[in-house]
Amino acid sequence: MKNGNRLIKIGAIGGVITALCCFTPVLVWLFALFGISALVGYLDYVLFPMLAMFLVFLVIGFVQRRRAK
Repeated sequence: MKNGNRLIKIGAIGGVITALCCFTPVLVWLFALFGISALVGYLDYVLFPMLAMFLVFLVIGFVQRRRAK
C-alpha cells in the first residue's frame, strides 16, 4: 500500500506541475529570463510525454492501492 500511495503523490504533483508548464507560459518566461528562448519550440516534445508519464504513474498508483485493499 505504501508504494501505491507514493505513486499517486508523484503522479499528482508531477502532473500538476507539468500541466502548468504545458498550458501556461511559465517555462516561456523562464527561458526568456535566462536567454534560452530559442529552445521554446522544443518544449512540446518534452512536456507532453512527461505529462503522459505522470498520469500513467497516477493510474498505476490507484490500481495498486485498490488491489492492496
